Amino acid sequence: MNPARRANAADAAEVLRLRQVMIDSVHGGDPSTDWHAESLPTVRRKLADPDGNFAAFVVHDPGRPGALAALAAGTVEYRIGRSGNPHGSVGQLFSVATDPAHRRRGHARACVEALLDWFRERGAGSVDLNASAEAEPLYASLGFVRKPDPSMRLTL
Repeated sequence: MNPARRANAADAAEVLRLRQVMIDSVHGGDPSTDWHAESLPTVRRKLADPDGNFAAFVVHDPGRPGALAALAAGTVEYRIGRSGNPHGSVGQLFSVATDPAHRRRGHARACVEALLDWFRERGAGSVDLNASAEAEPLYASLGFVRKPDPSMRLTL
């Protein structure tokens, strides 16, 4: 298995491709990629900022130069502190995806573990994620637990 490394601006198109793999596997339906062109400059800019609050860790596809086999992305957010996290830094893990040709080889685990180290380096007191049923065993093996979260969302 190739080791995970932090993604950079040159990886932006592949990061979007793997995000689409994740979206398709979780949500099914029509895999629309019409948003990729508009998103690409933002993703490049975020990946180019080593001190920013966003990071993605990837594993190379050994059979295709420039292609990626797996991805895990996340952000560190500030929320007012609380017991157990007085400084209020919280990691949000998302867009964990493995190209279908490279699944069950530990690539996603390597990416997530590297991202968890990045969260620790930035002082995150906890990390949140939304897990698919298929991915839940991976996250549970890393120490994640289900929480009774009354999450709601407003789309603007």
